[in-house]
Amino acid sequence: MALTVQTARDAAEQYHEEGYAIVRQFVDGDALAALQAETARMYDEGLKHHATFRHGNLAFEILPEQDFQQRYVIQAYWMSWISSYFEQFRRSQSYFTLLEPFLGRDIKQVAQQIHWKPPGAGLTGYRWHQDLRFRPKRDAFRDIETSSVTVGLAVDPSTRENGCLQVVPGSHKLGYLGLSDEGDGQIMKGVSADDQLRAVGLDPADVVWLELEPGDLAIWGLMTVHGSLPNTSDQDRAFALSSYVRADTTDRGEWAFRDGVSTPLGDTPSLCKFEALHERPEPHYVTDKWYD
Repeated sequence: MALTVQTARDAAEQYHEEGYAIVRQFVDGDALAALQAETARMYDEGLKHHATFRHGNLAFEILPEQDFQQRYVIQAYWMSWISSYFEQFRRSQSYFTLLEPFLGRDIKQVAQQIHWKPPGAGLTGYRWHQDLRFRPKRDAFRDIETSSVTVGLAVDPSTRENGCLQVVPGSHKLGYLGLSDEGDGQIMKGVSADDQLRAVGLDPADVVWLELEPGDLAIWGLMTVHGSLPNTSDQDRAFALSSYVRADTTDRGEWAFRDGVSTPLGDTPSLCKFEALHERPEPHYVTDKWYD
């Protein structure tokens, strides 16, 4: 499907009112097959690493076989550094058409991820949270609640059984609620519970399950309360996420579009969200067991 400007404007209108939107068939046909093939290749790349691996902004989050009976890849970050496909896809014309009503013509990207929920991995749920919690250096971003948007593209069918995204409509208007901030703040330990929502004045009956077909795209914001349950099916759920910001509101991130012109990565990574890029940019493994 060729995304139209009107479809993008309608999505932006719904997003501003409800905190989320869905665009059906954002990718289809041969383009969808290419996305699925490259996503599978990235999973195979991740399996080459015995533990979580980082190199600049590139990272693979690994659940190692000594603790999980077999090796699982559950996340990849900034695949564009090893994938020409994802490097071009992140700044494609379709994304610009989608994003312009939200962010204008000068757009940076601060996150690029794939989330996998492999059957049997177990730790594949995300407790209720707002993504603002992942901007620890908030002074590096300006007008943060209104100048950023996240898009999630279904690579596989995204269903209730395999842990599709859930959102609470209207929650983006309530300020930061501190969901899942207690303890170590790890959102992949434990599961989303109705009592978490009730404790901050939200009604679990309002939750919307974003069931998506491959190629469908979900949109949400830093203040939208969302989460997901673990995969209890025998089908994987790969989900490709990107977070974009209006360029004049941050000094961080990789350029995606300058005055609407698709802009490739430079020779070296730019600081996006996490200070680890500057603290330890060289290739290395991370072996802490956050899941214990």
